[in-house]
Amino acid sequence: MLAPISWRTPPRAYGPWELVTSLLTEALVARGVDVTLFATADSITAGKLAAVCPRPYSDDPSIDAKVWELLHVAHVFERAYEFDVIHNQADFVPLAFSRLVETPIVTTIHGFSSDRIVPAYRRYEDRVAYVAISAADRRADLRYAATIHHGIALDEFPFDAAGSDDLLFFGRIHPDKGAAEAIEAARRAGRRLVMAGIVQDQSYYEREVAPAIDGARVVYGGPVGGDVRLRTLGSARALLHLINFDEPFGLSVVEAMACGTPVIARNRGSMPEIIEHGVTGFLVESIEEAVDAIGRIPQIDRSACRAAVAARFSVERMADRYLALYRRILG
Repeated sequence: MLAPISWRTPPRAYGPWELVTSLLTEALVARGVDVTLFATADSITAGKLAAVCPRPYSDDPSIDAKVWELLHVAHVFERAYEFDVIHNQADFVPLAFSRLVETPIVTTIHGFSSDRIVPAYRRYEDRVAYVAISAADRRADLRYAATIHHGIALDEFPFDAAGSDDLLFFGRIHPDKGAAEAIEAARRAGRRLVMAGIVQDQSYYEREVAPAIDGARVVYGGPVGGDVRLRTLGSARALLHLINFDEPFGLSVVEAMACGTPVIARNRGSMPEIIEHGVTGFLVESIEEAVDAIGRIPQIDRSACRAAVAARFSVERMADRYLALYRRILG
């Protein structure tokens, strides 16, 4: 299992790719699969850890991302003969090594950072089995082996039957994620907004977000992990996910629903695959519709949100589907 090295596996706070990699690795190990996790040296796993990169490059500026990513990927392929399958969770760079080994390779595509990386995927589509994380993120010009939604460990997310009066923004502070739209929707609805997540676009944060943070109507707690993260996800009236891009999946959406928190999301990308309109939240087209949906949140049964995650987005379901794919590839 090849993890990214931007963050530890599993991440301490932010790191969705590393989180999914960890969840799948541990679920496979629990099923008796012999898994070697290639990740940063501070990573934690019940499987076998293999590492050349001492720390995540997003935590330590002395770690050159390009140098250590190449060393990290090379480490896997130099040992390819040891494994039945290499499962790449680390984007497109490992694809360039794929024709140098005979071991079957699966690559989970966690979204496309831009169209400029698509030629790398297209070049190796006859060699590597690609997995889309949602139907919405499948490209018509690429060949896929499967679509497998992410799963989460439901038992780790305590159910909050009541929530609170506060709205929640949970994600990267970036124009794509709609932080400014969440602030505006909460303001128009007359609700307090709690915000959590890393600042990924500093100028956007300073221009669109920071002026609204007053510690009263808008509260920003930075990236959160552990128990604080779980309480933040569960103790909200609703999660505002007013995205400005076609979200490939949206882990925070599923995590909030697991805690019983309904989601108000812009109707883009994978959101219609995850949210059942009027049952686990609302799909909206504008801030005006989001404000209206905030007023309709009492119509949502919080237990229905958790039940939907249990039925469709469990880590067990994800692991079963990947195991079936590995077996099919191995014949």
